Amino acid sequence: MLAALSFAFVDSINLLLIGVILAVGIVVPAGGRFARITGLLIAGDWLGVAGLALVMLAIFDGLGPVVRSFVDGPIFGLVLVATGLATALLALRGGDNSELIERIMGPLRRPGPMTVLTGFILGVVQSATSVPFYGGLALLSAAGIEVAVRYGSLVAYATVALSLPTACALAVAWVRARPASSPARAFEWARARPEAVTRAATWAVAALLVVLGLVHML
Repeated sequence: MLAALSFAFVDSINLLLIGVILAVGIVVPAGGRFARITGLLIAGDWLGVAGLALVMLAIFDGLGPVVRSFVDGPIFGLVLVATGLATALLALRGGDNSELIERIMGPLRRPGPMTVLTGFILGVVQSATSVPFYGGLALLSAAGIEVAVRYGSLVAYATVALSLPTACALAVAWVRARPASSPARAFEWARARPEAVTRAATWAVAALLVVLGLVHML
């Protein structure tokens, strides 16, 4: 269970969602509806992550011995290491999500049903393209715990997968309330250097994946 949640934590380094939250913090004026917008956005994302996790866990459970054999063998670790190295190559290439974030921002300037839907879509898309997301669910499926506990733990899985974006939203709210503070200056420094921040976060994901893969193979 804890091993699966460690993969969910790696999955929480969701640069696109974090970037969108930062953009909302910049666009929404002081005294505006930042808390409600980001709350609905994260709630929608959580539903997207939890919904896809439910579907994938059911699929992995249906595969049964195939998933257990994959998780228990060295190939699982090799896939993680290979994914980490591929992620490191992306870090070397650089770039950021600024153009995509700008396109996403349309429904996020005021709270409403579209805010939740946008979060839901982001949650599904980000999870569907995330190797750690699938890796954690494969471990959970092969853990041998009771069905009720296994599926009930998806609540914790999706919550951990949203932990860093949620922490980011809280930090932005704090900075908006105290614009002259030291954290606010750090926020401004990071906002002025999106490519450097994206590269550092991508390196972090790459390192975590390689470590998890090597630990699994030991």
